[in-house]
Amino acid sequence: MAQGVSQKWTAQDVPDQGGRTVVITGANSGIGLEAARVMAAHGARVVLAGRDRARTARAAEQVSQAATGAQAETAELDLASLESVRAAAADIRARFPRLDLLINNAGIMFTPYGLTKDGFELQFGTNHLGHFALTGLLLPALLDVPGSRVVTVSSNGHRAGRMNFDDLMHARHYSKYTAYGQSKLANLMFTYELQRRLSAANAQTIATAAHPGTARTQLARHMSPLASASMSARFAALNSWWVQDAPMGALPTLRAATDPAATGGAYYGPDGLLQLTGYPVLVRSNGRSQNAEAQRRLWAESEKLTQVTYPV
Repeated sequence: MAQGVSQKWTAQDVPDQGGRTVVITGANSGIGLEAARVMAAHGARVVLAGRDRARTARAAEQVSQAATGAQAETAELDLASLESVRAAAADIRARFPRLDLLINNAGIMFTPYGLTKDGFELQFGTNHLGHFALTGLLLPALLDVPGSRVVTVSSNGHRAGRMNFDDLMHARHYSKYTAYGQSKLANLMFTYELQRRLSAANAQTIATAAHPGTARTQLARHMSPLASASMSARFAALNSWWVQDAPMGALPTLRAATDPAATGGAYYGPDGLLQLTGYPVLVRSNGRSQNAEAQRRLWAESEKLTQVTYPV
């Protein structure tokens, strides 16, 4: 349930972002692209990180047109390859020694069974482990920057997720829905454990999270044709209560990234029925995501799997 915060927060409420450098993963479409446009229009220098060079370059061109003087650059990043994650992090840190904001936005959903280049189940490896590694490698550029943040995009799907520590990669039994739920639960558990560590280190950086509700994006491309059709904008008169366009879906991410009142561990989502649509407010994740012992265990497993350790 939404907490007592102001309603109808919109992109117009984003404070001036002049002088800030922002890295957004998966920013070549959907929510990531919308967030990049808004951040650039408010003065931020935005680094769009994506695996497809041509698509990312086209998206950066769109972002550069968001406002006079908008700044957009690109970085090549494939979250399904730790080699690529390390190369992208090195490239970004070489060009931008000081970062103000990292938005872990990229994700995949309901994919057929597959493995990353490092042998991880594809959804867990991309949605969680890739971002865990990238954040750890970029964190030194954020830690001493006042007002810096790490925002990780989760999903309502986390509520169906369970951390199967005995079979994190679903090698014994694969359900694309179960695997997705686990990866989105991991996003939240990662955020909460990261915030605990940042607080203990008295770091300048905070960790927040967001979810878009149900948004029309390319993330739904692995859904059934019937489910995809039911979300179509052609049927907005019927489905507007449970699905919204990408600009609205991006608002929780933008609020988690820029609201001066946001605190470490804050989680934002839509204020409508079942948090499916609406304007961004503080929301609460499920009890499993709040389990501190499981958070620590996930962190230890993630360090072991990625071979990335954090400076906090």
